[in-house]
Amino acid sequence: MHERRPGLDPAVAEVRRAVRSGLDGRAGAILVALSGGADSLALAAATAFEAPRLGIRAEAVVIDHRLQDGSATIAERAADIARGLGLAARVVAVEVRGAGGPEAAARDARYAALARAAAETGADAVLLGHTLDDQAETVLLGLARGSGAASLSGMSPERRDATGPVWLRPLLGVRREVTAAACVAEGLDPWRDPHNLDPAYARVRVRETVLPTLERELGPGVAEALARTAEQLREDAAAFQDMIDETIEDIVEHAEAGISVSVAALAANPAALRNRIVRYVVDSEFGVALTRAQTLEVARLATDWHGQGPIDLPGCVARRVGGRIEIVARAAS
Repeated sequence: MHERRPGLDPAVAEVRRAVRSGLDGRAGAILVALSGGADSLALAAATAFEAPRLGIRAEAVVIDHRLQDGSATIAERAADIARGLGLAARVVAVEVRGAGGPEAAARDARYAALARAAAETGADAVLLGHTLDDQAETVLLGLARGSGAASLSGMSPERRDATGPVWLRPLLGVRREVTAAACVAEGLDPWRDPHNLDPAYARVRVRETVLPTLERELGPGVAEALARTAEQLREDAAAFQDMIDETIEDIVEHAEAGISVSVAALAANPAALRNRIVRYVVDSEFGVALTRAQTLEVARLATDWHGQGPIDLPGCVARRVGGRIEIVARAAS
């Protein structure tokens, strides 16, 4: 166990300890996603301290979404703070557009830009400043949407996409109040994004109203409990994924313009695994996230077959053909 240095602020020590643990076993180069807010500033400061001691080259990347007047100035200010901490820093401007609303479009643009920056610099990992509070908010939002265990499992401390860098969230066990205190202790002045106070965003309403109400009515520790729930569900999801991978090899085959699944084998699995298999194969083949109602309709082709016709799904069609369920591109139906 690491001893806290005399005079080292407890909040700074906690953030550094979390970053040190997140970087354990890594080498080479990493990027720190820096918005200029308290969470990412505390992360950048801790990384600037810990990375050189681990032989890791670290650089900060500030994404300018260009959604607010003066955004370029705000981004350059954050980059200058990073340089003052001893980090190399760059600002990357992006164009925010696409489906799903401005929040989702901004997130997609941000992650794509960070992935490109990682490729350009040879960085294998990108550090993100999400805290325990962010995790609790994510779980509550998933619960409100009825999104299922995959959503309730929240954000992973470490995740690698099919291509691109590892996304690391070393502060998922750290409260937001700790990152704010660490910034104060280190003399860092965070930028306060007005979007983070705009009640038009569901996450802001959860942060400013819902979680404080739960803490007040149920007692302290609600955020930690939600984060623990997410961790447990991630363990369950990982176990299910292993089972899905093993099962799919035996029951899924390629079909013309799609895939086919054995009716008997699908029906023989428990409902929880059966439904996950359906969602997984459709997502893998067509990039479509099925709703629960759609998933159950497809599963009934195996478990409750009464001669029903094809089921229209986004971009594809599911139909029973003999002893198999075929899921094919809509044009091929």
